Amino acid sequence: MPLFKTINLNSTTQILVWKVTESYAKLLEQVVLNDSNRIRLDGMKSEMHQRAFLSVRKLLQETGHTDLDLYYDEFGKPHLHGEKHISITHSHNFSAIIISEETVGIDIELRRDKIIRIADKFCDSEFQFLSRSLGAENKEEYIRKLTVIWGAKEAIFKIRNEKGISFKDHIKVNAFELNVKQTIAELHFDSLVKDFKIHFEEIEDFTLVYAFEK
Repeated sequence: MPLFKTINLNSTTQILVWKVTESYAKLLEQVVLNDSNRIRLDGMKSEMHQRAFLSVRKLLQETGHTDLDLYYDEFGKPHLHGEKHISITHSHNFSAIIISEETVGIDIELRRDKIIRIADKFCDSEFQFLSRSLGAENKEEYIRKLTVIWGAKEAIFKIRNEKGISFKDHIKVNAFELNVKQTIAELHFDSLVKDFKIHFEEIEDFTLVYAFEK
């Protein structure tokens, strides 16, 4: 499938989303890979991961870049040669990238019931505004909000990329409403205190979340 969605946030920030419907072989013939990433691709055991990996390269090509412009630092964080920042995400049959002159992180997650069982592992202060009454009328909203919170914390972690950051203990997402599609989050880690602008939207059964360091 061609490019699924493009979001132009401003003149310096762009998000591109790909829905992966192509075969591994079809994607492989359409992208350029540097030597190290070809080795990474060959080492992946799951074809789904391979297709997601290649779809990210398709997104790069949509922006006028190629895999040759992309490199990873010693912590595994992706960078583009030049001034712009990049963040990458994929989940099942969706992948997305954000490219910006600002410091950014992005995450996409499939919404599913499982997140209720693990909420205590990544939420703390957020339970003050989340409804924990899981009646049928509240369960869907609860899952949707938990997915936003997880995605926000994942996006912030991708920005900071520092060993020891705990989603539950160090990152706090402020109260939000789903129809507003934005909120603020705070990182308190050692002596570091940072605020982040969080934006989110739902795409089919997935939630896309992106964060900007304030």
